[in-house]
Amino acid sequence: MKRWFFLLPAALLLSTGIMAQTRKIQFEKYTLPNGLTVILHQDKTAPVVAVTTLYHVGSKNEDTARTGFAHFFEHLLFEGSENIKRGEFDKYVTNAGGALNANTSQDRTFYYELLPSNQLELGLWLESERMMHAKIEQVGVNTQREVVKEEKRQRIDNQPYGTILIEVLKRAYKVHPYRWAPIGSMEHLNAAQLDEFINFYKTFYVPNNCVLSIAGDIDIAKTKQLIAAYFGPIAKGTKPINRPDVVEPPLGGEVRDNVEDNIQLPAVIQAYRAPKQTSDEYYAFNVLSTLLSGGESSRMNRILVDEKEMAVAAFAIPYFNEDAGLFINYALPNMGFTPEALEASMDSVINDLKVNLVSEKEFQKVQNQIESEFVSSNATMAGIAESLANYQVYFGDANLINTEIDKYRKVTRQDLMNVAKKYLNKENRVVLYYVPKAK
Repeated sequence: MKRWFFLLPAALLLSTGIMAQTRKIQFEKYTLPNGLTVILHQDKTAPVVAVTTLYHVGSKNEDTARTGFAHFFEHLLFEGSENIKRGEFDKYVTNAGGALNANTSQDRTFYYELLPSNQLELGLWLESERMMHAKIEQVGVNTQREVVKEEKRQRIDNQPYGTILIEVLKRAYKVHPYRWAPIGSMEHLNAAQLDEFINFYKTFYVPNNCVLSIAGDIDIAKTKQLIAAYFGPIAKGTKPINRPDVVEPPLGGEVRDNVEDNIQLPAVIQAYRAPKQTSDEYYAFNVLSTLLSGGESSRMNRILVDEKEMAVAAFAIPYFNEDAGLFINYALPNMGFTPEALEASMDSVINDLKVNLVSEKEFQKVQNQIESEFVSSNATMAGIAESLANYQVYFGDANLINTEIDKYRKVTRQDLMNVAKKYLNKENRVVLYYVPKAK
């Protein structure tokens, strides 16, 4: 399944991940008696449908002694159910000509099926089976433990720079559950007993902790009837859901460290503390990231890669979550340049933002770039369904899919300077040098 804890591919997505479109997305939202939130978007331009479920559970909801549960369940809940044999979940979708996947973050777990529209009922049945009575059995737990271990070895332990997110988080946060990445601890998963997995499922995989978002070639009235039939009988969850309300104290000064890795080129990572994604400053940060690394003409690429030729690559990554955020600058030095020299140049790019307003011309270019990216960001039914669910869960307003562009249009050049001055300071950051392991 698709994952969220490897940083570099996410960098490219997050830096252009702002959503909007040229046409208004019409949708209907309602709630079943058991608490399930349903969002329906009809689009008959192609005979396809996306059936998605977003569970409001991620790694931040885990017990400190049982980290990795949310991501583990992303795997485990493809094992089967009372009516789906082990290993058959995927086959139902692929045999119908569809595709499926899932992903986990620190705040959510998301599942989806992309199907021909005449297979809508199949998608609803599969997701209702996942929610109603998935099989949490020792054989499945044992199997998926090994799958997760292998995934960690391939994507993190043996992947160059694969541990960046893990190393950043554990230094950037001291008390908040964001201090660990979704992959969690293999020791915790090994120590967990079957009843702990069952309790996790009964706590979080309940209708009142889920948004069912469907987009595509559907008949609204018929879809509502099917949803009532498949999801209406599922009981509302009664166990208390852990929503951390921890307030992370100030970082208290710059944190610096070296991390040895199996790499050829070193890397410089600067992770600045930033506000949560629902803050007003969130939009200025996203504009700022596009200014710094949104394409070949962006500042970091133009100055560090092209003009000074100090870096092989450079990115600015807005890593925002429900409770807090990070603004991560990442660069690989070119041959002949030390990490120290590259870091100094990275600082000079950031410091210029604090003392000089972005020019009108450059600012307009970035705004145009953001709006053009908006056009394609919700070009698929899966993208629309996921956006609607995200906006509903994180902002409490699914209609942001239509109105969020206005928030970006309100960002000013002064706003960019203000967030740079307020947050992009040494006392508010973690700096890591990734260096080749000593031979």
